[in-house]
Amino acid sequence: MDKRYQQYVEDLNNDDVNIRLESIRKLAEAIKNGDILRPQSGDCVNNHIHTCYSFSPYSPTKAVWASYNAGLATCGIVDHDTVSGVREFIEAGKVIGMATTIGMECRVDFSRTPLKGRRINNPDQDDIAYVTLHGIPHTQIDKVKAFIEPYKEERNKRNRLMVDKINDLIAASGIKLDFDKDVVPISKNNEGGSITERHILFALAKKLAEKFGRGLALLDFLKVEMKLPVSDKNEKYLQDTENEYYLYDVLGVLKSDTSSFYIDATSECPDVKDFIKLADEVGAISAYAYLGDVKDSVTGDKRTQKFEDDYLEELFEVLKETGFKAVTYMPTRNSINQLTRLKALCKKYGFFEISGEDINSLRQSFICDAYKKPDFQNLIDSTWALIGHEKAATKDIEDGMFSQRTIQKYPDLEERIQVYKKLGISSR
Repeated sequence: MDKRYQQYVEDLNNDDVNIRLESIRKLAEAIKNGDILRPQSGDCVNNHIHTCYSFSPYSPTKAVWASYNAGLATCGIVDHDTVSGVREFIEAGKVIGMATTIGMECRVDFSRTPLKGRRINNPDQDDIAYVTLHGIPHTQIDKVKAFIEPYKEERNKRNRLMVDKINDLIAASGIKLDFDKDVVPISKNNEGGSITERHILFALAKKLAEKFGRGLALLDFLKVEMKLPVSDKNEKYLQDTENEYYLYDVLGVLKSDTSSFYIDATSECPDVKDFIKLADEVGAISAYAYLGDVKDSVTGDKRTQKFEDDYLEELFEVLKETGFKAVTYMPTRNSINQLTRLKALCKKYGFFEISGEDINSLRQSFICDAYKKPDFQNLIDSTWALIGHEKAATKDIEDGMFSQRTIQKYPDLEERIQVYKKLGISSR
């Protein structure tokens, strides 16, 4: 790329949203004029991209640009506990000519269901599960924001308590984290963004790197003083002082075992039935985020641990009874046996399957090669159907993919997917 356009690329992550969007307009114009080579687009899709409004090195505009340059056909935003970045994401997609879909990820409480006392898909806590809201109609963004805002305030109360516990843990090192000075500034809290455990641990990673430098001294502190497990892969990363992803790799080690400082989330997690009620009211698609038992963590931030696989069919029964419409999953994180079983249950219980390769780190690829395999071609179809749903429901909620009117017209899910796929593709 010509050096004169490098500043525009850098400004895609500018603090000012107006500068970000103006930069992608300039880049789009340069592509149109032939000054920048247009990347080759494939069929791959991803509906689970995090941005700086939760935790990510990408602004919504930069996330769209990165998706476009990676060759994705479509991209989707799902920040934790916030929809503050979705309008920018939509606009950036329009500018660059890329189909987008918007959503939100949050944690919900299953303790009033038959799953009470179970470890579901949350590495840190029983009863609490990660779920997503997909295809939010654009007319309903503010209603989703109003729903989640009080829970974010509760989360920050717990965030402060966890920072206190971390400070007790590392007191002997002379390092002290300040929530307001170290954690809040690396978030978009002042613009409606959320603050997650990753923000806290990234702030800690920066403090550790400042104190110990990069390399063996920091690695020894993590292993000996903090007693954290460090995989061979992560040990190699942290010994490499030139590693461009260094702080993210330190974060991965810190997040691999949060038991020493984690405080259970309670009032910050809506009841699962309230989440389903919101989804139905705004015409969005509620989805359970399948994790599956973890052996070797792809992202490097999850220890070997058992989750929902031992009681997966019971889980599906509860999801169906509660009113979920879909299951979202990440093919790169699971074995073929896990995915084969999952897909069979989705078909048995009539769940819409949604692609979702989690993106929140520079080390992660936007492209998932699994989508090139015949077994996962349906995830490409479902993504275009999701885009079609979002377009239709934005005009009229009753035209959404799971409205009673639509189900009566197209009772067969597979037929409905094809109808909405055509609608989604026509919106390109």
